[in-house]
Amino acid sequence: MSDTKASILLVEDDQNLGFVIQDALRRKGYLVHLARDGKEGLKQFNDHPYDLCVLDVMLPQKDGFTLAEDIRLVNEQVPIIFLTAKSQTDDRIAGFKAGGDDYLTKPFSHEELILRIEAILRRTMGKGDDPRVREVFELGTFTFDHRNLALSHPGGERKLTRKEGEVLRLLCMHEDQVLPRELVLNMVWGDDTYFLGRSLDVFISRLRKYLKADEKVAIVNVHGVGFRLQVERS
Repeated sequence: MSDTKASILLVEDDQNLGFVIQDALRRKGYLVHLARDGKEGLKQFNDHPYDLCVLDVMLPQKDGFTLAEDIRLVNEQVPIIFLTAKSQTDDRIAGFKAGGDDYLTKPFSHEELILRIEAILRRTMGKGDDPRVREVFELGTFTFDHRNLALSHPGGERKLTRKEGEVLRLLCMHEDQVLPRELVLNMVWGDDTYFLGRSLDVFISRLRKYLKADEKVAIVNVHGVGFRLQVERS
């Protein structure tokens, strides 16, 4: 049994292979969540902290390379291992450019995957903090408590809905960076359709209204890309 009890996100659309890998990792003491496609994987990554991700490359909805790039927008440090039937050098290069730490070509033995996971976790466990573990953010004269969905200000406290809190948390995690619309939609709503995009605009408008008491805090539109949270700090 593993002493780490690390939490692993496994994204694999092959049902049989996914169950077999999940079972092998659980037998080693790991906590494993299995997602079936790239969009579900991104949503699960946003909802739970993971110590390592194992991503199949050929996934429905969102391929593994794109999923890794989206994960890297949220967390630059979490290790990523790609699983693929492709062995060409160009594919391996693409995997590493997408933010992968290791690359395993199918078919592979479960023992090899476990050894690679253990080697990576020995290097990374305990190093750095997952930014999503942070629950309280200072935004000018506002304090945002994500755990309790509370936005506090000297003038009072407002309770946020779950989705309002998720959107504001993503903005806080990417303060002064451009947060792509597609990433917010996929992580909060699990999809990025046009109609959900209109819903996101409504949520952004609400958050702007809530934050207007402090002119040093602003959610800025970046046309055609997404949003940026700006906080003027002294």
